Amino acid sequence: MPRVMTYGNAINEALSIALAVDDKVICYGLGVDDPKGVFGTTIGLQEKYGKERVFDMPTSENAMTGVAIGAALNGIRPVMTHQRLDFFLLAMDQLVNNAAKWYYMFGGQCSVPITIRLVIGRGWGQGPTHSQNLQAWFAHIPGLKVVMPTTPEDAKGLLLSSIFDPNPVVFLEHRWLHATVGDVPEEDFRTPFGQARVARCGNDLTIVSMSYLTVEALHAAQFLETQGVSCEVIDLRTIKPLDWDAVFESVTKTGFLLALDTGCATGSVAGEIVARVAMEKFSELKAPPSRLAMPDCPEPTSPALTKAFYVRASDIASTVLEMQGRDASGVHADLLEPILHDVPGEWFTGPF
Repeated sequence: MPRVMTYGNAINEALSIALAVDDKVICYGLGVDDPKGVFGTTIGLQEKYGKERVFDMPTSENAMTGVAIGAALNGIRPVMTHQRLDFFLLAMDQLVNNAAKWYYMFGGQCSVPITIRLVIGRGWGQGPTHSQNLQAWFAHIPGLKVVMPTTPEDAKGLLLSSIFDPNPVVFLEHRWLHATVGDVPEEDFRTPFGQARVARCGNDLTIVSMSYLTVEALHAAQFLETQGVSCEVIDLRTIKPLDWDAVFESVTKTGFLLALDTGCATGSVAGEIVARVAMEKFSELKAPPSRLAMPDCPEPTSPALTKAFYVRASDIASTVLEMQGRDASGVHADLLEPILHDVPGEWFTGPF
């Protein structure tokens, strides 16, 4: 039966189920056993499953990722947890040259069932080294799966799928989503990779989004409905594999595409979506496809610089109206950013 719970608690429940179902599952990372438990996602797990399976680690990301890969090659299912994606960059060699390639290089004789949980997102002056959204990096590497759930239900179902997948998965959690709420089934369930979710049906324009930007897209779509524009919002859920059939089907219906990305514009997932649609569904388009992503510069810390830096609902709504040939001059006044602009607005609670 579904119950209302937070995104963070849904992750916690998925980890607890995995640890209970398979005694080969282990969970470790900086802060896993802290009182706040990585935004609440690991609270109580060490007490329940013991210090041998749920534990903190040294501040040595590269070495500890190597430990995880070695363990995975010997039958363990490690879940590595990092409080910021940025911290994991020290271990890119282990991920790219070892975990991602092992199954291919050794002819499928053994795989690396490792899940890397990375927290992404912005806010509270995190700045250029604590706010990066590098899903396009990971998606570029053959052998990796890249997961970006938006809802609590998907957080649980996709994390369980990630843990029990035979190959490495990068699991990206936006830090603004941990407190959101939604219905989550109680049982052990696995959400398949490569199946996008139609978060909102519409007929006039397709918005393809991921992670937290799905929330902004839904906020914009609700406003656009009052302006007579019906938007279909496709929540990708997984970046690799990506559900091209869902994207193509929606664009064929609406004839318009706006792709959103939490990362920088150049080389983005949004850019890949625009390219593929232009290549394969050009005849279905009624106007050039568009994208909204981060500027191609490091993320600032100063509130004076972060204001208007990120994609918000007003930016999405303005772009949609312009693509429809309509006046967008009043949108920013109707969809004001919060006074503390680097936190979600009061409307932001869930479910979505």
